Parts: sequence; structure tokens; C-alpha cells
Amino acid sequence: MTSSSRPLTCDQAADVLEIVEDRTGLRAAIFTSQLPITQWHEALAEPTIADALLDRVSENLRRIDLHGESMRRQQAAEDSAADAKQRSANDSSRTTKRGEMNAAAKAK
Repeated sequence: MTSSSRPLTCDQAADVLEIVEDRTGLRAAIFTSQLPITQWHEALAEPTIADALLDRVSENLRRIDLHGESMRRQQAAEDSAADAKQRSANDSSRTTKRGEMNAAAKAK
């Protein structure tokens, strides 16, 4: 687990298990997580609930592991680059305007 994440309380883990139990065998469920399955026991804190939840979730599991750079990080980098470009354009525009004003003042 990362330093920014914390385990679910026993009540929270029990709530998740109850939702999964209600859907098991009846409806599809999609789980998304940035936390690897190997760390779910630690994240759920209560080993019995973690075992029960993982048993039900992994029963008919279709797992898709995604790899690569985070889309949010990519977007943040693009936004940062666009902001820097805009600041540079604004600075150039101000410099040009100052130069024009100085030239006009000298011409007077």
C-alpha cells in the first residue's frame, strides 16, 4: 500500500463484501483498482472478509492489467507545457509592447 492509502475499516470491508455477495451469480460487477490484488488483504484489514471477498470476486474473474503512463499525468504534462507556452507568448508580447512604447517615446 502507498503512504496515501489506508485500510478500509471492518465495517467498510463488510459493506463491500455485502455488495459483492448480493451480486454474485446474479449480475456482473466491474472492479477497478490501482492496488494490486496481492495487496487487497492488507487494504481490507480484516483477513476473513478479505478471503471471502477475494473468493467471490476471483470466481469468474476477467482480469485486465493496464500498463503505461497515467492519463492524468500525461494530461497534466500537456497542460503544463501549454501553460508555459502561453506564458512565454504573453511575456514576448509584453516585451514587444514595451519596446514599441520605448521607441515611440524616443521618437517624440
